[in-house]
Amino acid sequence: MGGTHVRNRWPYLIFTFAILLACYSVVVVREVMGLETTLWIVGTVVASDVLGYFVGRKLGGPKFWPAVSPKKTWSGTVAGWLGAVVLGLALVLSGQAGWGVIMVAPVIAIFGQAGDIAESWLKRRVGVKDSSDLIPGHGGLMDRFDAMSGAFLAALLAMILGILPQIGG
Repeated sequence: MGGTHVRNRWPYLIFTFAILLACYSVVVVREVMGLETTLWIVGTVVASDVLGYFVGRKLGGPKFWPAVSPKKTWSGTVAGWLGAVVLGLALVLSGQAGWGVIMVAPVIAIFGQAGDIAESWLKRRVGVKDSSDLIPGHGGLMDRFDAMSGAFLAALLAMILGILPQIGG
């Protein structure tokens, strides 16, 4: 029971607060910026995750942070950032967003990747491979949401700063 050790209480508390704030962020972004903006954030995370995985596996190269997440490569990380920019560019060219989306998109992707890395760090800290066995072989249930958590925290901050682009109408 790694989470019951005194050394893990603060990280658990911080992660719990971050996850709750990320859930709140989804609701606030949806209410203030609209469904299209919310879906753009989700799409940015998915594009970043998918490109990061496939490009990282195909190209390989130096590891991003081997002690925390040994399979992540720089090639996959950068591919995720580029995927976010390409999605943003597609929205600009289709008339659904202004050019500011090109600047914010990689930030959303970076924070998404940071959420993924943070969850990997927490799992390593408590000595578990998967956060649950609900989805065998996929790192657990939290692996489906860790990047979304980081991305929506960034989106909330960008919204507060007045730089989160509104997608669509």
